[in-house]
Amino acid sequence: MGLETLTDQRIKELLSMPKRVENPMARERTEGKHHRRDFRLTSADGDHSFSVFTRQSTKIAEGFSAGLIWHSKTGEDVTLLRCNGSDHVHPNTIERTRIENRCHVHMATERYVAANRKVEGYAEQSQSYRTLSGALHHLTKLGNIQGLQTQPDESDLFEYP
Repeated sequence: MGLETLTDQRIKELLSMPKRVENPMARERTEGKHHRRDFRLTSADGDHSFSVFTRQSTKIAEGFSAGLIWHSKTGEDVTLLRCNGSDHVHPNTIERTRIENRCHVHMATERYVAANRKVEGYAEQSQSYRTLSGALHHLTKLGNIQGLQTQPDESDLFEYP
């Protein structure tokens, strides 16, 4: 299955299928100006391969990302989800909207594939997390991932709108 045949329905199926982490004790390493961790995942039926990555800026607390990648059998790697921090502005290029320095979740969409844009170029603002730890927890829920010990961010008395 090539990238050009990736539909919203197929993306939904990939996200909802149960996935298990094979290396839950993956070590963090420093890569440039980020700390990075990579986990290998397999679908419950063993037919699909995925990975989860986390990145945390060594300079900016709000500069983080947790993502879910599907490794297709044709050799293409597709980022299905990516939970980003609030350290930058994100433009949704097709919709011509912007998310101004807020946490946001990137999602693979058929629309962005068809427009020959970054598959996960579309994002929506999220108040479900504020830290990398919270972003990883949110990602595991959205991607039906088991085998990682995660915790949501604690509620903030002064949450932004």
